[in-house]
Amino acid sequence: MPARTYWKGYLKLSLVTCPVAMSPATSESEKVRFHTLNRQTGNRVVSRYVDAENGKPVDPDDQAKGYEAEAGRLVIVEDEELEAVRLDTVRTIDIDAFVSRDSIPWIYFDSPHYLIPDDKIGEEAFSVIRDAMAATKMVGISRVVLYRRERAVMLEPRDKGIVLWTLRYGDEVRDEKNYFSGIDKEKPAPELLSLAQKFIAAKTKDWSPEMVKDPVQEHLLKLIASKKRKGARKPADAGGKGRPTNVVNLFDALKKSLQEDKSLRG
Repeated sequence: MPARTYWKGYLKLSLVTCPVAMSPATSESEKVRFHTLNRQTGNRVVSRYVDAENGKPVDPDDQAKGYEAEAGRLVIVEDEELEAVRLDTVRTIDIDAFVSRDSIPWIYFDSPHYLIPDDKIGEEAFSVIRDAMAATKMVGISRVVLYRRERAVMLEPRDKGIVLWTLRYGDEVRDEKNYFSGIDKEKPAPELLSLAQKFIAAKTKDWSPEMVKDPVQEHLLKLIASKKRKGARKPADAGGKGRPTNVVNLFDALKKSLQEDKSLRG
């Protein structure tokens, strides 16, 4: 079943404009979520904002956004002021640049969304924008207000629709060189590399969503179902193991893996 529409507005390319609707491409609504309870009464515990100095609850109408302009001094920014700053991108995705998809580093991709035409009249304009990007093998770059902040986005034609990715800003991305530069550049021994490549070749499969099923989610659902039937139970031993203390020879370990795994024989 299609997800509920999260955002409605307009997709624009120069003079071509069409109404569109957007929905998140992923969801965590099926995940097990827990409430915080009072163990003594079984009642839910609610959270509320309180004044950091006097400890008194703050009415929602008195809650405001504040920015620490300097140490110990906060300035209040009203919602209306924030909306005024990003007014042009609240309801319009105006594509102002095109780039090759491969030119965008993977680390900039944040969250995917499905973008579709919002009425039959706008489908032709939508298809013109979609097919033009597909024909030129380009993706569009724009900005739009989502989740209460303006975000850079990438638009990619996909099948009959468009996938819109929110992009991380440059100051949110850490340079990989700061982490990888200290790794030894020495190449592995040829016999080790050959064994590892054989292992990979034998284990290669076609992609399936089953490969990324959440085992914790499944165990939680079983646990909850069991508690509904029988009441509270003592948690079973997860059988977790600590970090291995013995260091084995890498060549022997790969060789043993090849010997023991039936799928690698032949």
